[in-house]
Amino acid sequence: MDELTRLRELRADAPAPDRAALAPGRALLTDAIAGRNRRTRRLRADWRIASLGAVVAITAAALFITQIVDATAPRHGHLAARTHGPDLSSPAAALKEAADALTRMETPVEPRDDQWVYLREVGGTVTDRVRVGDSVQTDPTVPQAMDRLDPHTPHETWLKYGGEAEEKEKTTDLIHRPYSPSRLHRIAIELPQNPQELLAELRRAFPADAGYRVAGETTDEHNYRAVFTLLDQSYAIPPHALARVYTALATVKDVKVTDRLVRDASGREVIAVTRESSRTNIRQEIFIDPRTYAYTGFREVVTKEHMAWYDGTRYPGDVIGDLARTGTAVVDAKGQKP
Repeated sequence: MDELTRLRELRADAPAPDRAALAPGRALLTDAIAGRNRRTRRLRADWRIASLGAVVAITAAALFITQIVDATAPRHGHLAARTHGPDLSSPAAALKEAADALTRMETPVEPRDDQWVYLREVGGTVTDRVRVGDSVQTDPTVPQAMDRLDPHTPHETWLKYGGEAEEKEKTTDLIHRPYSPSRLHRIAIELPQNPQELLAELRRAFPADAGYRVAGETTDEHNYRAVFTLLDQSYAIPPHALARVYTALATVKDVKVTDRLVRDASGREVIAVTRESSRTNIRQEIFIDPRTYAYTGFREVVTKEHMAWYDGTRYPGDVIGDLARTGTAVVDAKGQKP
């Protein structure tokens, strides 16, 4: 099927423009054809000039058709909506759109085992903030063991791509990483296509003691946490594998998407895929870049007043974790920056 036939079928439902709207373009084409006929004998002597004339005529016709389509095209609908941002009408819609885009991307070359993953992050997990009256203050008596990093200072981390799980890099990142970046890459690419089977694999890969003090969580809580852990601890999941993960995430019970882009710890606008736990009284938000659909960080927000052993009383709206991944790269040595 040629391009003009496809164009006619695409706009089959558009109203035909009236003769007045077509008249200027028709006149231009008529004059061009007439001029070409008068010059036929002269142009025949030089095939290069004749080819140029054909290109001009085709270009004029294409511009004319484009003007007609633009004049009759609707200013709303699916195609128009995509130009204004991601579809945030539901988690299924947002994550399907992300998955569809990812499946069209090329898979990058995997790093070598002797290379290093460079991460730059801002924000962190706040564990020393308590509310006193109407203000939130720092409590120096609260343990700091769960701090991920200073929430006010950019933080850089280097991870050996092919390092062993037992190898603990000496960084200030205190999150336990049970797998090396290369192992996480293999886990991701080997995930099954079926969403429920994929989630089951992630639950096995990230059990309750894999980096988080979790007890009594439901299967749906475990599913969400396992997906988050894979995203947060991986350097770069291949696009097709990430598409499968997003598709599975959309099936987790009580997962939602914020109906507008939100600001992360670095100030960027991001998609927020959320899930609220009545057991922990916390809403966790997974952040996704609305252009590349890569994971870019997270936030944890208190939803109900309660007492936490490590940071005192929590109040609704308190942000207890807010991390933005602002830079990732592969470098050849620890300490090297891109």
